[in-house]
Amino acid sequence: MEKEEQLLNTRLEFKSFIDYLRNERRYSENTVKSYQKDIAKFLIFLNDNSIDYREITIDIIRSYILELTITHHSKATIKRIISALKHYYKFLYLRKYINQDVFELISSPKGEKKLPDFLTTNEIDLLLDENKKRTDELADRDQAILELLYASGLRASELINLTLQDINMRERIIRVFGKGSKERIVPFSKTARCAIEQYMQGSRPKLLTNNPKGENHIFLNSHGEKLTYRGLEYILSEVEKKTGIYLKLHPHKLRHSFATHLLNEGADLRTIQELLGHESIGTTQIYTHVTYSEMKNTYDKSFPRARKRRSE
Repeated sequence: MEKEEQLLNTRLEFKSFIDYLRNERRYSENTVKSYQKDIAKFLIFLNDNSIDYREITIDIIRSYILELTITHHSKATIKRIISALKHYYKFLYLRKYINQDVFELISSPKGEKKLPDFLTTNEIDLLLDENKKRTDELADRDQAILELLYASGLRASELINLTLQDINMRERIIRVFGKGSKERIVPFSKTARCAIEQYMQGSRPKLLTNNPKGENHIFLNSHGEKLTYRGLEYILSEVEKKTGIYLKLHPHKLRHSFATHLLNEGADLRTIQELLGHESIGTTQIYTHVTYSEMKNTYDKSFPRARKRRSE
């Protein structure tokens, strides 16, 4: 057993925190695993230096941040780790495992602003058109996944957790349970509806024959079971191989494309915030940087003085 697993398995308070994330906050398994990994590293750091987790100080936390920096962790990674530890220690304090929450006095480092990676409308059209030409037995499922991810901006976890009861084909709306089990209603396009209908009448019934227990989730793997996150990533990788269109596909890339294209077509930020399920408008505002960048490129190509200066 690995050192971090041995350490964490002896901590009842840690198990209690993980149960809280899963059962009360309803975080995805990937998020829970990320918390486990980040908190484990800190507890091992304390253990290696013979420090009781209940007796940490601001200087100890700063020493840990310095160690992360020296070992070439990015600002974004350090920010994520500190965020996880702040959440953990707040939980410990509220549940009376510790007498004070020192992390309350720690500010997270400012993260590096990374612009969302997205596909152009031409790339989206090419991807969907080429995938539609496939004739293998899972082609209609993969087309439905691509169409719905792009047409709704769903997170990967939201897509794989969709059930038959969550989707209204007639009205073209989905009931989505996002982060923290927050419910929202998301519309989807007519082309996505058509792709889903073809999948529901085509390969889905065949996939279900591989699972005697039946399955209520919409998107299934080859065993007729609910897709996993890794399974979805594998499907997108296979789509690239089968179509010959290599765009570094990822569920979040299609989500970013959805939001960016909406903004480019004039949708307001508040609407996009609601559709994406962002808690803060600040999270949605990053897409304005993308469209401003695109706007500047158009300006540089079109404005006479800009063209002249580029050629000088």
